[in-house]
Amino acid sequence: MIDATSSTNQASGKSPEPAIGLLIRDMEIDDLAPVYHLGDSLFTSDLYPYIYRTWDEWEVIGLYNTDPEYCLVAEIEGELAGFILGSIISKASLTYGYILWLGVNPVFQRRGIADSLVDKLIERLINDGARFMMVDTDPENTPAVNFFTRKGFGDLRRHVFLSMDLSQHPYYGRLITYEQEKAARSVWQRPRRRPNPKGG
Repeated sequence: MIDATSSTNQASGKSPEPAIGLLIRDMEIDDLAPVYHLGDSLFTSDLYPYIYRTWDEWEVIGLYNTDPEYCLVAEIEGELAGFILGSIISKASLTYGYILWLGVNPVFQRRGIADSLVDKLIERLINDGARFMMVDTDPENTPAVNFFTRKGFGDLRRHVFLSMDLSQHPYYGRLITYEQEKAARSVWQRPRRRPNPKGG
């Protein structure tokens, strides 16, 4: 998922020049909270209410723990300008890179941050054997679709995503209510005291 405010230069079709003083580096433990908070401000539920993978702290922590070499941050003069979180997957004879999250601080829009992050991650993935890249985004996120198209991604396919509010379903809604009431009853039930065989 790329944030909808990422830098693009669709008129010319060329990547913007990288920002002066831009540093792309490995994400470190001290970056976890700032990256999470930036993502939290970008990937809001009003923009993306139906994405199957929602942004939370475990997205950052989990990827940092499992794929730290594919978690990169961009900074300018010590300030977080953006981040990219990726992974590499091998299935049978195919090894492909996967961009899971890409976010750019709105203060640093249109300064080549997203381009630089993607380029650096893809270089690293190629070095580790990836020969195919994948990314997904909400089809309504036109800036993201345009950005990745300009970067060379193609073969656009729409993903059908269905959802259901379980609390509104006639059967599942009753099941939810039953489970909630059962949990409430278990809190209020006091364990029975066993009689003391010694009479005390």
